[in-house]
Amino acid sequence: MSQLFRIAARPTLGGIFRSFEARLGIAMLAFALLFAGAQTGFAHEFKVGDLEIGHPWSRATPAGAKVAGGYFTITNKGSAPDRLLSISSDVSEKAELHEMGIKDGVMTMRPVVGGLEIPAGGKVALAPGGYHLMFIGLKRQPKQGEKFSATLTFEKAGAGSVDFAVEGMGGGMDDHAN
Repeated sequence: MSQLFRIAARPTLGGIFRSFEARLGIAMLAFALLFAGAQTGFAHEFKVGDLEIGHPWSRATPAGAKVAGGYFTITNKGSAPDRLLSISSDVSEKAELHEMGIKDGVMTMRPVVGGLEIPAGGKVALAPGGYHLMFIGLKRQPKQGEKFSATLTFEKAGAGSVDFAVEGMGGGMDDHAN
């Protein structure tokens, strides 16, 4: 009798494969849901007229910091150029468009006068080391995981509100697929 019980209790080869397939299917579904959730958590876009604003983000700032940077991409889907004219935000007293560069071996940062042109059918990146926003006179410290709003005003598209995702102090545009 014990011999018969052992034979009957032993799983069949077909049963093993069905069990494996079920577990594999569940694992693949869980992975797909995790991946989909990660993508929607990091990527966010906004539209202002013919312009698409891709993934606005800022870094968390240490206690006492008076400035923070802002980064994103602007894609012009229209047939005419547009220009980013101004920025305002509730996180700071003022916001300015700046450009970083290296001149004679010295890194420089200066405000951009007259706005930033976004060519028709073109894309402009505001990223560390190049064009970027400066939020000056912070009213509060942006913390990782939070968001804050800003209004971007364009010459033709008008004004549009965007949310900046606050990432870690070491975060960078290289972390994003754009």
